[in-house]
Amino acid sequence: MASARDRRKRRQVSKQRSSGRAPAADSTLAETQSKGQVRSASRNRGADERPPAPWGSFPLVEITVLVGLIMLIFGFVTADPVVIAVGLVLGSLAGLELSVREHFAGYRSHTVLLASTVFVIAVASIYYVAGVVLAIALGVGALAFAAAAYALRAAFRRASGGLSFKFGGLRP
Repeated sequence: MASARDRRKRRQVSKQRSSGRAPAADSTLAETQSKGQVRSASRNRGADERPPAPWGSFPLVEITVLVGLIMLIFGFVTADPVVIAVGLVLGSLAGLELSVREHFAGYRSHTVLLASTVFVIAVASIYYVAGVVLAIALGVGALAFAAAAYALRAAFRRASGGLSFKFGGLRP
């Protein structure tokens, strides 16, 4: 079974042949990588192509969202707050996974969303687990947000080839 990388390479060669250009030799790619010039994953894909999931073409995110929606509906019908909470968590995790994948592939910047997730986790763990006063937990969470936002912005710049943000779906 061909990997996603092999399929993308075949599509690129096919596009190059149809446009009249000769496909790049594998030795050129090896020379480029040996010189320390590693191409970003976002440069290899088309501008409108989302980064592939690590598990291939299996629709795990979509199934997770569907199960989360079913649990939400079931929770509202039965008035069970635990089922509602599980449905919300499943939907949130599916969205978070997609955001992480897009952000670190340089496809779209999700800095604020990901840094906010760090804030919520920090505040919740400090307030509920450690039992610290809420004002202190919020202060520590704000520091965690700032540090995460700085690191996430730098990671997106590296992945996107120097861009600090990128909007998708806008065409001239």
